[in-house]
Amino acid sequence: MCLHTILLDQSRPDRMYSAISAAGAFRTDDGGRTWKPINRGLTSPYELPDLDAEVGHCVHRITMHPSRPNVLFMQKHWDVLRSDDAGDSWHEISGNLPSDFGFPIAVHAHEPNTVYVVPIKSDSEHYPPEGKLRVYRSKSGGNEWEPLTKGLPQQDCYVNILRDAMAVDSLEPCGLYFGTTGGQVYASRDGGDSWTAIVRDLPGVLSVEVQAL
Repeated sequence: MCLHTILLDQSRPDRMYSAISAAGAFRTDDGGRTWKPINRGLTSPYELPDLDAEVGHCVHRITMHPSRPNVLFMQKHWDVLRSDDAGDSWHEISGNLPSDFGFPIAVHAHEPNTVYVVPIKSDSEHYPPEGKLRVYRSKSGGNEWEPLTKGLPQQDCYVNILRDAMAVDSLEPCGLYFGTTGGQVYASRDGGDSWTAIVRDLPGVLSVEVQAL
């Protein structure tokens, strides 16, 4: 088990969200004194015999835009999902993605309805579908996704992008960054329209953080 996500609701100081792989997503409304599972709508038929289980779901990452703290986005072990009620319920937004398995998920700094994921082929084959490294962007909050490929390798690419290995900055236009298990770090200065490898020879990248000065 890994507690990998903690999100703060800046409009409600006592509200926080967390996500734990092999457990699910949770919310506190009293500053952490008590927590409740917020997993209604999640299904894990390959992991849990009880399809309505309250806990036990393998959540890979959750995120939100600070201006809309009740809207959450989730990349799960199979499924990309959205909640419009602070996690009380979830619905799938995988839409036309080539695979709904992946690890990171991020929201544009200035467009709260613009979301990014990096699909991976499957839970047993951790590399991009067809060996083509593509970041997918939805400008509608999910369901309709477009592949972003300019500057990214489109053949024989067999790397993974881990849950903490994608970040956005607060610049205008918004910059995006992600690292791979192959040791590359890619950056986009135009919201994902084009990408450049800014590092190529690191060990496998576990986490990417960005600070705009």
